[in-house]
Amino acid sequence: MSLATIELHPGADAVATVVVLHGLGADGTDFLPLADEMDLAAVGPVRYVFPRAPERPVTINGGHRMRAWYDVYGAFERGMREDEAGLRASFAMIDALIEREVERGVPAERIVLAGFSQGCAIALATGLRHARRLAALVGLTGYLPLAAATAGERHAANAATPVLLAHGTRDAVVDIARGHAGRDAVAALGNPVQWHEYPMEHSVCLEEIRAVERFVRDALPPAAGA
Repeated sequence: MSLATIELHPGADAVATVVVLHGLGADGTDFLPLADEMDLAAVGPVRYVFPRAPERPVTINGGHRMRAWYDVYGAFERGMREDEAGLRASFAMIDALIEREVERGVPAERIVLAGFSQGCAIALATGLRHARRLAALVGLTGYLPLAAATAGERHAANAATPVLLAHGTRDAVVDIARGHAGRDAVAALGNPVQWHEYPMEHSVCLEEIRAVERFVRDALPPAAGA
């Protein structure tokens, strides 16, 4: 399945791409303001891609259909049963989206894969497994799914890819302990990890966006001729 996307194109050929994966029940439009807030002029022309997850029944929400990267069976607790089939299907869709960006002329090493909540889970797990070196991974207010399988399935291409993780200390949807566990698991793999905590709930704050902006600029040096 190919993903529908919302895209913001620069006024010239893109030299980098930032892919942002939304959370459960959203559709990508909620992160359009991110592109307005982030100043990546030093990088050169940047394309933003906001893919829309397929609609599916979500167990924790009474089986109602909504946009979701995978099913959620119960509360976010360590050791919970995970929708492995749904997760892996989304990994494959994001892999294909990255390949499409490469075909459109943006090298994989100039693609940043980011996500919020469910989108964070998919961005982390897909990015660590992806067969092409990516510029960076950004995970906001989420966790690392299929954590026990990650060390055996990660790809050497992204063994040193920098990762930024951030979480709200008052998050009642994805407890910060799950964020800590994801941070520690990724660091144990050897990836350089930046960790940020903010006094907020299951959301994003301006200070966090500024941290992401600095991180992405560092991960994407200006392209030749940009």
